[in-house]
Amino acid sequence: MHPVADPQAVVRGDRYRITVLTDGLVRLEYAEDGVFEDRASTFAVNRRLPVPEFRVLDGDHEIEVVTSRFRLTYDRGPFTTSGLSLAVGGGISTYHSVWRYGETPDDLGGTARTLDNADGAIPLEPGVVSRWGFAVVDDSRSFLFDGEGWVSADNIHRVDLYVFAYGHDYTEALKAFYAVSGPQPAVPRWALGNWWSRFHAYTDESYLALLDRFRDEGLPFSVGVLDMDWHLTDVDPRYGSGWTGYTWNRSLFADPPQFLKQVHDRGLRVTLNVHPADGVRAYEDAYPAMAAALGRDPAGEEPIAFDVTDRRFLTAYFEVLHRGLEADGVDFWWLDWQSGPHSRVAGIDPLWMLNHFHFIDNGAMTFSRYAGPGSHRYPVGFSGDAVISWASLAFQPRFTATAANIGYGWWSHDIGGHLNGVRDDELATRWVQFGCFSPILRLHSTRHPFIHKEPWSFPAPAREAMTAFLRLRHRLVPYLHTMNRRADLPLVLPMYYRAPSFDGAYEVPNQYQFGSELVVAAITSPADSRTGLARVKAWLPEGTWVDVLTDLVYDGDRTMYLHRDLTTIPVLAASGAIVPLDADAVPGNDPVEPAHLEILVVAGADGSFDLIEDSGVTPLRWDQEAGSLTAGPGPRARTWTSTFPALTGVDPVATVDDLPVPAEIHRGETRTSITVRDVPATATLRIDVGARPRLRRNDVTALIFARLDRAQIAYSLKTRVLAAVESGRPLTVLQALDLDHELFTALGEILLSQED
Repeated sequence: MHPVADPQAVVRGDRYRITVLTDGLVRLEYAEDGVFEDRASTFAVNRRLPVPEFRVLDGDHEIEVVTSRFRLTYDRGPFTTSGLSLAVGGGISTYHSVWRYGETPDDLGGTARTLDNADGAIPLEPGVVSRWGFAVVDDSRSFLFDGEGWVSADNIHRVDLYVFAYGHDYTEALKAFYAVSGPQPAVPRWALGNWWSRFHAYTDESYLALLDRFRDEGLPFSVGVLDMDWHLTDVDPRYGSGWTGYTWNRSLFADPPQFLKQVHDRGLRVTLNVHPADGVRAYEDAYPAMAAALGRDPAGEEPIAFDVTDRRFLTAYFEVLHRGLEADGVDFWWLDWQSGPHSRVAGIDPLWMLNHFHFIDNGAMTFSRYAGPGSHRYPVGFSGDAVISWASLAFQPRFTATAANIGYGWWSHDIGGHLNGVRDDELATRWVQFGCFSPILRLHSTRHPFIHKEPWSFPAPAREAMTAFLRLRHRLVPYLHTMNRRADLPLVLPMYYRAPSFDGAYEVPNQYQFGSELVVAAITSPADSRTGLARVKAWLPEGTWVDVLTDLVYDGDRTMYLHRDLTTIPVLAASGAIVPLDADAVPGNDPVEPAHLEILVVAGADGSFDLIEDSGVTPLRWDQEAGSLTAGPGPRARTWTSTFPALTGVDPVATVDDLPVPAEIHRGETRTSITVRDVPATATLRIDVGARPRLRRNDVTALIFARLDRAQIAYSLKTRVLAAVESGRPLTVLQALDLDHELFTALGEILLSQED
C-alpha cells in the first residue's frame, strides 16, 4: 500500500484538500477541524501516483483546478451543490456533463452485495463510469487500515469523495480505479474450470461415487464445493442452531483427511462452506483450543461470540478453527456471511473484514460476497441464492457485465438457480451455456430432492448440450487463464466499453465482451414454439464476425436478432481473433497446461495474441496478407492444431523453423484444421493457408431451408418462403407474406448476415 499522495498533487486550504490523482480522477476532502486522512481505506489503498499536469487558478471568490479532462470550480467553503462543481471535457454535451456536489449518476450501474432471492433485476450500486461522463465514489464512511495491518473506523465527520471525470473513456476510468484501489489478483488456474456444488447431505462414499460418475460421463470438474452439511448441523438447541459449524460430521465423513485426499487424487480442489456468525459453541471439536487461545475457561461452556473487531479472536479464528481443517486438505473457504454490515465497532463491516483477512491468510483466493468498492481485491465473489426463473437468468448477464464498472471481475453465480421456481430443462440448459461464458462456472442448487444439476438427470437434448458446454469450459481454460493473468481489465465487459458513443451498444444487456477476442450473446428466454429457436438481440461492431461454435459469418455495424436452437448460443469473434483452447475433446478435471493446444484463427485481418501460462508466454501471430499463422517459441514442447473457422478451400502447409514437417489436415464442411505434432519448445511453428484468405459465404439457401424445415407452420407457406428466397428479392416478397415476427427475424438473420 502507498496511501499518501505526492504533495505536488495536492491543493489545500484550512478545511479542504484537493488531490489530483490522475488527469481524470480527483479526491475532494472537507473537514471542519482541518485534519485529513492519509491512511489506506477499504476503497483507496494507493494514492501515490505520478502527478498529472494540472493548473490552479486562484481567484478572489473561488479556486479552479484544471486538467486535460476536467475543470473543477470550488468556493472554498463547506461542500455545497452551488459551491462545488466539475465540468467534464472530451466533447460531451454540457447538458449532462457538469457534476455538482451531491449528485451521483448511476445510469450504468455497478454491482450489488447479493442476488439472494432475486427473481429478476435488482437495483445496482453505482460504478465509476456513466453516460454523463462523471461518477463518484464516496469514501467518507469506509473504515481504514493502519500501518500495522489492523483497522480503524475513526474517520468520522469528514467528507471524502473520489470524482471520476473520464467522459466516455470507460476503459481509462477503470484503469484509474485500479490504480487507486489496487489491481485484480489473478485467481489460480484450477479455479477457471467447472465447480460442482449442491446443498445436500453427501457421505464420503456418495460424493466420491458422484465424482467417478462425472468422470465416466466425460464431465470435468476442477473444484468440489461442500455446502454446510460437511459439519454438524443437528445440535442440541441449548447451543443454538447448526448454521455455524467447524466440526466434521463423522457420520457422513468418517475419515475427512482420507476423503479429501481422494478428492484431490481425482484432480479437484475443495472448498467448505462456513457461516461464521454464531461463533464457536462448546460442542465444537475446536472449542477447548479456542477457549485456551482467548484465555477462557472451557469448563463453563460459554459460547465464544464471533467478533471480527477483536484482534485476538481473529488470530484464533484462523490458527485454531481453520488451520486444522486446512491440514485435513481444505484448499479454500466459502465465506457465506449473511448477517449484515454491522459489528461491535460502528463502521466496520464484518464481511469486509472476512474477505480481507481470509484473502491475506490464504494467499491465493477466497470465495465470498461483495462488500463494496475495493472488493475486487478479494476474488471470487458468491452472488447469492438466486431464484430459478427465466427472469433471474435474464438479469445475470447484465449484472455480471456491469460489475466491471466497479472493477469487480470474478462473479460466481448459482448456475441453474438456487431455489423455488419450476423444473424447466430448457432454462437449465441455457443457464449452463451462460455459465460456460461467465467468470466462474459453478453449478449449484438448494437442498431439495427434485432440484439437481447432474446432466444425466435431464433428457437427451438438454443433457447433450450441458455436457458439451461443461467440456467446452475446460477447453477454454488456456484462453481464460491468459485473460486472468492479464488482469488489467475484467474478463467480462459491457459492449459500450467498445463503442461508448453508439447508442446500440447500450441496448444489448445480454451481450458482452468475453476477454479480448470473444463477444457472447447469452440466450435468456425460451424458444419460440413455431420456429423452435430462441433469440437474442445483438449488436455487431464494424468488421466481419464469425460465430466460432457454428461458423456462421456476419457483417458488422448492425443490430439484429440472433437465433439458436438448444445446442448452442452466439459466441462471436472478429476477423483477426486468435483463441487458444485445450485440444482434448474431453479434458481432465485438473486444467493443467495442455500438451496439445488448438488455436482458433479467424481470417480476414491481422491478429496477435500472447498465450500466458504459469510456465511462460507463447506468441501467436496471424498475418492476413501472407495467410500465415506463427506460434512460438514457448515454454514447452507440444502438439498444435490450428483451426480456421468459416475457412474452406485452402491447402495448409506446415513448417517448423522454416523446415517442412508432416501435418494432419482435416477439411470440414465449414472449417479447416491442421495438426503438427511434437513441436519443440524452442521452435517456431508456421502454418500457411495461402495469401489473403477469405471467409466463406454463408449457404443462405441451405440455412433458410433448415429453419423452414423445423418450423411448425403450413407446408404451403414454407414453399412460398423458399421460393421468395430463391427469387433474388426475398425481403420484398417476405414482407407481403405476413409472417409472424419470430419467423421473420429468424429468416432475416440469415438473409441479412452478409452484404451482397
